[in-house]
Amino acid sequence: VQLQASGGGVVQAGGSLRLACVFSGNTFSTYARAWFRQAPGKEREFLATINWSRGTTFYEDSVKGRFVLSRDKDKNTIYLEMNSLRPEDTAVYYCAGGASSGTTARTLAGYGYWGQGTQVTVSS
Repeated sequence: VQLQASGGGVVQAGGSLRLACVFSGNTFSTYARAWFRQAPGKEREFLATINWSRGTTFYEDSVKGRFVLSRDKDKNTIYLEMNSLRPEDTAVYYCAGGASSGTTARTLAGYGYWGQGTQVTVSS
């Protein structure tokens, strides 16, 4: 399984960005797909996850209402639409895939496949 993330960049506070993550290879077991981020000096944190077959989503409170996780099954891709960006959203954003559900799908342990990360920088 390979994951290719893209879409990062530099944006002013209040702006928007859309990240994409393309899955390829034998993705049968990646029925949980998610986005995480890691800021300098901090641990990688969970942002949002989607059940690939049902399309149901779950968001961390810090991004709920500002970020939207969606999927395109034909393109085997997940997206993270990020709105009302803040300087504290500055981080490397990672997509992930795994065979997990429930609360496990909201943790690092729920994912065995990771993209390479894409930098998002929000200027004040």
